[in-house]
Amino acid sequence: MELTRKIIIAIDGYSSCGKSTLAKALARHLSYVFIDSGSMYRAVTWCLLNQNFKPEEVQAMPHALLKMLLDDIHISFSVNPDTGLSEVYLNGQMVESLIRTLQVSDQVSAISAIPEIRHRMVALQQSYGRDKGIVMDGRDIGTTVFPNAELKLFMTANNEVRARRRFDELKAKGYSVTMEEVYRNIEERDYADTHRSESPLRQAEDAIVLDNSNLNEQEQLDFALNELSKLQDVS
Repeated sequence: MELTRKIIIAIDGYSSCGKSTLAKALARHLSYVFIDSGSMYRAVTWCLLNQNFKPEEVQAMPHALLKMLLDDIHISFSVNPDTGLSEVYLNGQMVESLIRTLQVSDQVSAISAIPEIRHRMVALQQSYGRDKGIVMDGRDIGTTVFPNAELKLFMTANNEVRARRRFDELKAKGYSVTMEEVYRNIEERDYADTHRSESPLRQAEDAIVLDNSNLNEQEQLDFALNELSKLQDVS
C-alpha cells in the first residue's frame, strides 16, 4: 500500500498490547520511520536506576538538579541494517535489551509521570514528526504528542492475554520471571498510567479501538491497513 501523502500514525494503548509490533509492521509496510516512545521513557528510567536513583528521589529533586541530569541524557534512534528496525541509543550506547527488564518495567510508569521528564520527552517526540511519514506508539501520542495525527489507533486486550505475551517475551529473552510477577506489573502499570496527572493514558476521542485479544499479527496489520484505505478514500 502506498499513501498519496505522508501522514502521522499514532498508536496508543495499554502495556503488552502489541503496540510496537503493529507500529513496526506498519512502518515497514509504508517505508515510514518507527519511533517507540515507550523505549525513550525506559531509557531514562534505566539511566536513573543505573545511577541508584529511586523514583521518589527523582520526584523530590530540585528542578535545577533534575534539569542537569536530563541535560546529560541523550536519546537517539538508529536503524539496525540486519533487522531494518530502529533501536534506541542512550548517550551513544545501544540499550534495547537493557531497558526491557522487569526491573525497568516496575519503575518506568513512576519515572515517566514526572512532569519535567514528560515535557522533555514529548518535545523530542514532536521533533521527530515535523516531516511526517512516521508511526509512533505509546500512551499519549494521539492525545498529547500528536493530537492532529491523521490516523489514531487505541489498542487494548484482556489482561490474561497481555500477561501471557509479556511473560513469553521475557522468558524468550532469558529473564527469570513468574506469571504472577508479570500480571502484577501489568495491573500496576495500568493504574499508574491512567491515574497520573501528567498526560494520562486515555483514548483520544477520534481514535479507532483495536482489541487484539484474539488477533494475530497479520490480522492486526490488516485492520490498520483497512483503516488507512478508508483515510485514503476521503482524502
